[in-house]
Amino acid sequence: MRSQRRLLATLAATTAALIIGSTSTAAARPEPPAQVAPFGADFLWGVASSGYQSEGHVPDSNWSRYVAAGKTPDPYGDSIDFFTRYRSDIELAAQLGVRVYRIGIEWARVQPKPGEWDEGGLRFYDSVIDAITAAGMRPMLTLDHWVYPGWEVDRGGWRNPGIVDDWLANARKVVDRYAQHDPLWVTFNEPTVYIANELRKGGLSPIDVPAMHDRIAQAHNSIYDHIHAVQPGAMVTSNVAYLPGGEDLINKPLIDKISARLDYIGIDYYYGLTPDSLLTTPPDVEKLWTQPLHPEGIYYALEHYSRQFPGKPLYIVENGMPTENGAPRAEGYTRADNLRDTVYWLQRAKTDGVNLIGYNYWSLTDNYEWGSYSPRFGLYTVDALTDPTLTRKPTDAVPAYTAITRAGGVSPDYRPTRAPQPCSLVDAATSCLDPLTVPR
Repeated sequence: MRSQRRLLATLAATTAALIIGSTSTAAARPEPPAQVAPFGADFLWGVASSGYQSEGHVPDSNWSRYVAAGKTPDPYGDSIDFFTRYRSDIELAAQLGVRVYRIGIEWARVQPKPGEWDEGGLRFYDSVIDAITAAGMRPMLTLDHWVYPGWEVDRGGWRNPGIVDDWLANARKVVDRYAQHDPLWVTFNEPTVYIANELRKGGLSPIDVPAMHDRIAQAHNSIYDHIHAVQPGAMVTSNVAYLPGGEDLINKPLIDKISARLDYIGIDYYYGLTPDSLLTTPPDVEKLWTQPLHPEGIYYALEHYSRQFPGKPLYIVENGMPTENGAPRAEGYTRADNLRDTVYWLQRAKTDGVNLIGYNYWSLTDNYEWGSYSPRFGLYTVDALTDPTLTRKPTDAVPAYTAITRAGGVSPDYRPTRAPQPCSLVDAATSCLDPLTVPR
């Protein structure tokens, strides 16, 4: 609780300083358009997943050890067993009409020992990527989604200066093998949250945070150069978890270290923040899925990075709606309505000049959300704890997303089911002093 109070105090102080200290904002917003244009045929609709969260049959890793040590509320089991069901899951994605399927290449699966790579593990990913491309989709490959091998844990994890060389040896092996498929690349998933999770689970001490920060930046910059040597014209990013009220304070220091080696800006956006919600439902790092959903915040997040990186392509690498154990949300928001409302704001951003090139829904199926099966984000819900068949059950967002991909978005005259917040702190002070509106 003490760390949560410090987080809230920091957010509140930062937000207040930004709003009170602001004497001017960007140019006033134009009147909202009566209609929003659909995205073109080149827009990359996608779905996202990670290796550890969905594969099951996991090898020894930092996270398998966290689970074994009782540091998570739920046991892992075999998650939703993507390892044996990947072909049918990929077919479900193809039926949605998406063009991108994001997966992670698990370091622990392909390199079980120092200096030794497992051909069986690599062949698994060969088959997954072949299935993705055969289904007419482009792979988006994540090199590090918060998981590293048990032998690297024994060497000290990110406290070990040698981890950069170890990480790069594996990453180069993966890049050399899969660059031929012209994937989109994500080097590190949400690196700031990666650091925070290692702190929370005991893989890192506070004194080691600056070193991990620097080592992630060094590894990203090095593998970026290697990717471009092997795959000319590659698109590489390290996606950020957008943090309303404190984005620049928390994420910008690392982004600044890798900004020269980002071909597109990958953004993950989930939750909003307002003065009221900060007081009534303060962020709980253990239960973020209970936070208010403000889909218009995705516009502010895009606007923020459009200002920071003028003209650079932006891609929503993750976005979705959580429910608790599949129960309806208290505010009555359905997954389909939240998706359509979100896509409306994506189209508004594009209409207003944001260079948005793609959007991934997180996630195709429910999965293991880093210690718990309670938060469910899937287009297809899966009850991993009580359903031994792990049946994929479609939610109302499946037909909604299918219609969106076919039409290039929501209809031009669509209106969101939820009005935008009058004072959003997602991109304070701009989003509070010059809020978005919807035409009548």
